[in-house]
Amino acid sequence: MLKKTLTYSDLDGNPVTEDFYFSLSKAEIAEMELSYDGGLQTHLKRIVANKDGAAIIGAFKNILTSSVGRRSEDGRRFIKSDEITQEFMQTDAYSELFMELVTDADASAAFIRGIVPAALSEKMENNEKGQNVLVSDVQGETLKSSVIDEMDNRPAWIKENRDPTKHELAGMSREELVVAMQQKMQKIAASQ
Repeated sequence: MLKKTLTYSDLDGNPVTEDFYFSLSKAEIAEMELSYDGGLQTHLKRIVANKDGAAIIGAFKNILTSSVGRRSEDGRRFIKSDEITQEFMQTDAYSELFMELVTDADASAAFIRGIVPAALSEKMENNEKGQNVLVSDVQGETLKSSVIDEMDNRPAWIKENRDPTKHELAGMSREELVVAMQQKMQKIAASQ
């Protein structure tokens, strides 16, 4: 289980700091794995290879919304419900966390490792048998390189080989967002 302390603005613009909890059980991970043809790892490889920005964003959103919940007071249960998920998504806390995960590969990798059971997280850390457990080995050929080679007027974040800022993300075209998400997935895979 991962506890994330997020600071965001409420509807009146006042800063709010709140703790949120995220976790995926072994059963939930198995269900995710079985819900895709060829498994979650194959699905993630496919959407990155196809440069499908909407599917990449959807995958991040699915993992995020599937993992949010609340600890029971006695610490025995992790409670999830549509109400808890909607409550989280209807605050700027969701936006803040989503943007952090999209713009920071290290934060994304830490988030994934933090929400899976400890034994699975350890396997991911040790990279057993040369495979990553959740995000798979999307490394291979650098997907963004072919896109970058075709671009004459590349954005600064690509030229500088860095993650885009929140401001840059907000002003991106669909194609640029696809490239940003591909770069993000590659960094996550490389850090596993």
